[in-house]
Amino acid sequence: MPKGLSDNVLAQNKKARHDYSIVDTFEAGVVLTGTEIKSVRAARIQLKDGYAQVKNGEAWLVNVHISPFEQGNIWNQDPTRTRKLLLKKKEIVRLENELKGTGMTLVPLKVYLKNGFAKILIGLAKGKHDYDKRESIKRRDQERDIKRVTKSVNAR
Repeated sequence: MPKGLSDNVLAQNKKARHDYSIVDTFEAGVVLTGTEIKSVRAARIQLKDGYAQVKNGEAWLVNVHISPFEQGNIWNQDPTRTRKLLLKKKEIVRLENELKGTGMTLVPLKVYLKNGFAKILIGLAKGKHDYDKRESIKRRDQERDIKRVTKSVNAR
């Protein structure tokens, strides 16, 4: 994600980095209706169970929940409908080739605003085994302990 956008993050999929090892990331636009973008700007979006897929040369975001806009009444869409992702043709072809036959998947990592438009950061990911997850937790705890010790040494 480009620098300076950390304050515009509307939703984050923290579980994705725990369950998958991210190989590559792509920034994509999302086709949304008027009431959906209002809900997204209010940070009423959930990425937890979502994924992306490539069908017929187009990328689609599946099972991402955007809560209905309260004042939207009849214009509200189905909260978990499939939404089109806006990527360049080269990126779509590359993703399609990466996903063929391998154990790779596309997971949404973050949703943020960029120049007034909702963007989604999707990651090309490979699933982790349980022992990989334990290894990641152990490494993170060790790094945290090292930082804590160096911080206390520098404070003296």
